Amino acid sequence: MHYNYICAIMPHITSLNFYLMSEARQYLTKEKFQEFKTELDFLRTERRKAVAENLEYAKKLGDLAENAEYHEARQEQAEVEDRINHLENLLKTAMIVDDQHGDTVVVGSTVKVKKEGEEGMKTYKVVGSEEVDMEHGKVSNLSPLGVSILGKKKGETFDFTTPKGKVTYTLISIE
Repeated sequence: MHYNYICAIMPHITSLNFYLMSEARQYLTKEKFQEFKTELDFLRTERRKAVAENLEYAKKLGDLAENAEYHEARQEQAEVEDRINHLENLLKTAMIVDDQHGDTVVVGSTVKVKKEGEEGMKTYKVVGSEEVDMEHGKVSNLSPLGVSILGKKKGETFDFTTPKGKVTYTLISIE
């Protein structure tokens, strides 16, 4: 879509990148899908009820214009409803991926890579953006590393630009 057209129909979106990121397909493992489903059930039942009770209590405290508890409860309600909407949309449109063991890197692949000029290898799993966890080696398919490695085969080199400059990696294996 043309950037000016997007800005004209959606003036609240000031960044084309934001729009493109929100439209990107989300990939989830079965485990993460189930985790989000469990969270959604909790939010719809227990959390929504607790927030409603807090809101009712705050209303009884008096003047709503100067009632900090009421405004806090309303904010909490909005956050819970936003999270529910986000999870509902995510679960409706997410593509479920299994661990992938093939000749080329795809979402779900676990890879070993070696950075040019460094000793040793690093292992990463390419996941959707909702599952990123760098501490456990899970990188987004939308990250510079993820975008650069998708479609590569064992032995190929690839590079991308970071804030510190261009980096080059070699794909050692796809597990």
